[in-house]
Amino acid sequence: MSVTSFREMTGRTFDHRFGESPTAVRRFGVTLDDPATSNQAILNAIGIFHGAFHPEYPFLRCTEGSVKEATPTPYHAEVTYRYEVPQVGNQDFEPNPLARPDVWSFSATTTTKPALTYYEGDDNTDVQPLVNTAGDYFEGLTVESSEVRAVIAGNRIAYPLALSNAVTNAINSDPYLGAPAYTWKCQGIGAQQKTEVVNDIEIRYWEVTVELMYRPETWLLKLPNVGFNYKPGGTGDKAPVYVTDAAPASATTGQDVPSQVPLALDENGDLKDGDPDILERRPYPVQDFASFFGTPTF
Repeated sequence: MSVTSFREMTGRTFDHRFGESPTAVRRFGVTLDDPATSNQAILNAIGIFHGAFHPEYPFLRCTEGSVKEATPTPYHAEVTYRYEVPQVGNQDFEPNPLARPDVWSFSATTTTKPALTYYEGDDNTDVQPLVNTAGDYFEGLTVESSEVRAVIAGNRIAYPLALSNAVTNAINSDPYLGAPAYTWKCQGIGAQQKTEVVNDIEIRYWEVTVELMYRPETWLLKLPNVGFNYKPGGTGDKAPVYVTDAAPASATTGQDVPSQVPLALDENGDLKDGDPDILERRPYPVQDFASFFGTPTF
């Protein structure tokens, strides 16, 4: 049960519609010594497999092959090959799913965050605390902020459990993708099982998707350094913050009374004159993203 001969049939086709990728089709006539000859034996005899270059158009690769038996007799078969511009990844076509490069995609969106600062003037250089004329922050105000989402899709022979546990909810420790440390965060890693057959070989793998989120103002918590307690002189025990009562009709006019709002503190915890400082605190662990995820290839 084998192929006795084959030849390419006339009538190659090439289609290229404006704005779309071209496609091409080649057909082969095959003669068999036994009608029970397997389809794979027919394909092996011709020797064109997934990823093969088109003989006339090197930018086209074979992406599909089909066998039609009994054309026109049980001892004949017709094989059709379809060629197109590969859409797998951003590099050369790779039939083996485990050898394909990771595919990156980016999108920009907005999210809400506490409103702590504002831009003074007509440009973006003078950033001021968003406080009222008495130096108090406004309660509960939020503002929209830009975020860039990066999705990395790639194939792995096994689900990267240790990687997922190590980097999910972590931020970048070093500059990554042209952005400084603490600006990228791994939002999650998902995977699902896939199976492909490449040249008569079954390949099982995991299709893994990583989601990263970029915030230009970093993922550090930005907290106004205010409180209802302070450390007199910056040392010792805490005491309630106070203000001088200036109400004309008050019995305590001119005396120090507990403040009804938190007051600005200095770096030592003592009371501070002027606008509150912004404290930065890192609630997320750090990881070297470049060693885990690499970078896109353009």
